[in-house]
Amino acid sequence: MNARLSSARSRWSAPHRGTGHHSSQFPGEDLLKDYYVIRCISNTKDTLHDITAIMSWSGLEASFFVEPRPWSAPPVSVTPFTAVQPVEALALPEHLDGRDGTNRGARETAQLAARNDLDAVRAWLSNYANTQTTFDTYRKEAERLLLWAVVQLGKPLSSLTHEDLQQFNAFLADPQPASRWVSATGGKYPRGDARWRPFNGPLSAASQRQARVILNGLFTWLVDAGYLRGNPMALLRQRAKRSVPRVTRYLSVSLWDEVKHFVEQLPRETTAQRAYSTRCRWLTTLFYLQGLRLSEVAHGTMGDFSRRLGPDGHDQWWLDIVGKGQRARRVPASPELIVELARYRQACGLPSLPRRAEDTPLVVPFRGPRRGLSRSALHDAIKRIFRDAASWLRARGPAFADRADELVRASAHWLRHTAGSHQADGGLDLRTVRDNLGHVSLTTTSLYLHEEEDTRHRQTVHGHRINWGEQEPVEPPARQPQR
Repeated sequence: MNARLSSARSRWSAPHRGTGHHSSQFPGEDLLKDYYVIRCISNTKDTLHDITAIMSWSGLEASFFVEPRPWSAPPVSVTPFTAVQPVEALALPEHLDGRDGTNRGARETAQLAARNDLDAVRAWLSNYANTQTTFDTYRKEAERLLLWAVVQLGKPLSSLTHEDLQQFNAFLADPQPASRWVSATGGKYPRGDARWRPFNGPLSAASQRQARVILNGLFTWLVDAGYLRGNPMALLRQRAKRSVPRVTRYLSVSLWDEVKHFVEQLPRETTAQRAYSTRCRWLTTLFYLQGLRLSEVAHGTMGDFSRRLGPDGHDQWWLDIVGKGQRARRVPASPELIVELARYRQACGLPSLPRRAEDTPLVVPFRGPRRGLSRSALHDAIKRIFRDAASWLRARGPAFADRADELVRASAHWLRHTAGSHQADGGLDLRTVRDNLGHVSLTTTSLYLHEEEDTRHRQTVHGHRINWGEQEPVEPPARQPQR
C-alpha cells in the first residue's frame, strides 16, 4: 500500500511543479483514479491522512473528494432582449437562439440542417411558401410565440415547457403590456414599419383555438424532424365544444339584398364618387358570382377570362383560377358577370372585353400603375363596403340594428361563404358547387347546405305546438352583438 501511495504522490505532485504534463484529458483525472484505488486498498484513518498530505502537496484539497459538492456555473449577467420585430428582421443572441435549447433533439439524428430556432421555423414555413395566405397565417402564429418566448420569458422556443405554453394561452387573450405587443390604433402596418406589432388586439376564442392548432402542427413537425425531443403543446387540454359542422359566416339572401341596395344607392355626382361606386359594384359582383378567395382575386388578371363556343352555339365564358395549394380550376362566368365586367372595364377606360393574356388586374387601382391590389387592400375595400352598409342600415331605425351588427363582422371570406351557401341552397348539384369553389372534398362543400335546417325549423315550429290557448305576444329581447 505504501508503494501505491508513493506512486500516487509522485504523479499528483509532478504537474504542479512544472516538470511534466498529465496524460489524461483533463487535469486531475489521474488523481481521481488513484484516489479510488486508495479507497479500495484501505479505508482507515491513516490512509485518509496520507491522502490529505498528498493533496496538499499538489495544491488541492482532500475535502474535494471526501465531501463532494455540486458544481454550479458562476452567475452571468445577461441583458434582457426587448426587440419586438418581424422574424425576417430578428437577430437573436446566442443564449436565446435555441442552439442549446433544453428540448433539443439529438444532433446526430436530426433531419434538419437548422442550427437554431429561427432556422427551424423557417424550414417549417417553407412547406407553405406556395400558398401565400396559409404562409402568412402560419408565420404570424409562429412569430407571436417565438417573440413572446424570447422577450417575455427570456428563453428560446426550443426550451419552452408545458407550463410556459399555458401562460402563452392566457397571453393570447390579453397581450400585455399592450404598448409592446398591440398596434396603437388597432390597425395594420407594413412589417418594416416601426409601428408594426404582432397583435391588433386580444384574440377571440376562435382565433386562440386556431393559434393552438397551428402551433401544435409546428411542434409536431419539429419533433418528426428530430429538431425537438417532444411536443409541449400536445399536453394542453383542448376544451373546444363539439358542435355540428356548419358554415355560419355568410349572409342570408335578405341581408345580401340589403348590401346590393346600399351599393346601388351610392352617390355618383363627382368623378371620385362614380369611380368608387363602380368599384364597389364590381367587387361585390366578382366575389359573389365567382366565390373567390382574396388571394385569387389579388393574383388574377383580365387575361384569365376566356371563351369558347358552347353546344348551343352561344359563347361560354370562363375564369381560370390558381387557388389554394396551387390547384388550378375553371369557374363558369355567367352572362351577368360578363355584362358587369364590360361595364367596369369601360369605366376604367378599357375595351369592353379583355384580350387573351391581358395583364390588367381583376381590380384596377384608382391611380398609378395598373398593378393588382394586395390581399390586405382588397380585404379593407370589402370591409369598408360592409361597414358603410351597416351604418346605412342603422340609420333606418332600431329594427335594423341586429342586421347592421352582422354586417360589421362580415368580410371578404363571408362573401365566398355566401356564394357557396346560396348556390347549394339554390339547388345546384354539390359537385358543381365543389368545383366552382375549388374544394377537394364534397364533405367540405356539404357544410354550405342550410336549406335542410331551415326546413326542419319551419316544420317543427308549425307542426309541434303545446296550444295553451290564448297567448299574448311577447317581444323578444334584443340580441347582443357577437364579438
